[in-house]
Amino acid sequence: MLEPRQVKTVADAKAIVEQLDATHVKVGVFDIDGILRGKYISRAKFLSALESGYGFCDVVLGWDCQDQLYDNVKFTGWHTGYPDAPVRLIPESCRVLPFENNGLFFLSEFAAPADQICPRGLLRRVLDRAKSKGYEAYTGFEYEVFFFDETPESAREKHYRNLKPMAPGWFGYSVIRNTVESDFYRELLATCEAMDFGLEGLHEETGPGVIEAAITFDKALLAADKAALFKTFIKILAQRNNMMATFMAKWSRDWPGQSGHIHLSLKGPDGKPVFHDPAQPHSMSETMRHFVGGLQKLMPELLAMVAPTINSYTRLIPGFWAPTDSTVGVENRTCALRIIPGSPKSQRVEYRVAAADSNPYIILSAALASGLWGIENRVEPEPLIEGNAYDRKFPERLALPRTLWDAAQRLKKSKMAREWFGDAFVDHFAATREWEEREFRKHITDWELARYFEII
Repeated sequence: MLEPRQVKTVADAKAIVEQLDATHVKVGVFDIDGILRGKYISRAKFLSALESGYGFCDVVLGWDCQDQLYDNVKFTGWHTGYPDAPVRLIPESCRVLPFENNGLFFLSEFAAPADQICPRGLLRRVLDRAKSKGYEAYTGFEYEVFFFDETPESAREKHYRNLKPMAPGWFGYSVIRNTVESDFYRELLATCEAMDFGLEGLHEETGPGVIEAAITFDKALLAADKAALFKTFIKILAQRNNMMATFMAKWSRDWPGQSGHIHLSLKGPDGKPVFHDPAQPHSMSETMRHFVGGLQKLMPELLAMVAPTINSYTRLIPGFWAPTDSTVGVENRTCALRIIPGSPKSQRVEYRVAAADSNPYIILSAALASGLWGIENRVEPEPLIEGNAYDRKFPERLALPRTLWDAAQRLKKSKMAREWFGDAFVDHFAATREWEEREFRKHITDWELARYFEII
């Protein structure tokens, strides 16, 4: 009997559909914001699409997270008529849907010419370039996510104010909380295992109703698939339990923001890790030093890919476990990059600037490309930071953009980004971030009303 995660080829995909006598299959593709867009297709259409692909309206590359149409992109729009874009199915992405009587789900990926904009296609191109240099990337994503005793309807009725968290107050690593809520925890863990984004760690974080989940590390493309699916199906699981989950970078000024930290390492052509050298300080090999140097140097100009929403920049403030400059330290959680010394297998760097709201494919593309660029150009990191990085003053070259608009302008001007990601992606993605900023500027915030309405 063929199991879903044993599916590797078109023939395997056909076989499992026949084996389960599936009448329909769910398929999906991730958009620019990391949102899974999908549909059910019939068995006959699915079997045909395995051979020749299928069409997906390219509007999903031409609208924002609220389905509002971009007015500033070239790839698609009213000027193109929003045609179907060719999409290919990914047989090896096959998973069961535990909420749907173990029905089948397959990821898809945009084919040419939309592959130049497709987030998963972007990551594949970066990984292909790494492979040409003899490197294979391994990655682990960690996410913080807040849960609320709310539904989409109740949250809207409250205008997203005075929401009730799953649990009150500060209580990090609480055994009391995860035992009281153990039914939900077990269902969460079981869902992750069933859908092959299993967790190697799960605990209460510090804040009301917030947990941290460490997804089991894997090869980079598979790790990004797991992270993107985790974010989608944790939201589904929560809503099926009359709760809501949010991966916003910062949902409240009173609580820490939500990280989406990424652990990165490389293996060489012989399959052995290349970051570890016991003869060097902190066991950092020359390759690792240059990789970290690239991460540090390019972080300010690629930040739009890392912090992609207006809300992202409310998290990047001193004292709330998120960096404000492109800094590096050894086992230092006040820095943007944390060197984690260890054995050849465990030596790695943690990309701590990352927030939970980023698209896993895009942020991982930015991080890996930065590191690989650093290796190619033999970039040395700045002196390592000891102590509290928030108390230090750093050169302007290490300062991170403070707004999404500024970050988008830095990305547009980045020669490295255009070389590694292509003009089509850089122009499209930067335009979508500019759109996001313009949409924000149209709105009047509660802060403005409270500050100016009576007095000014």
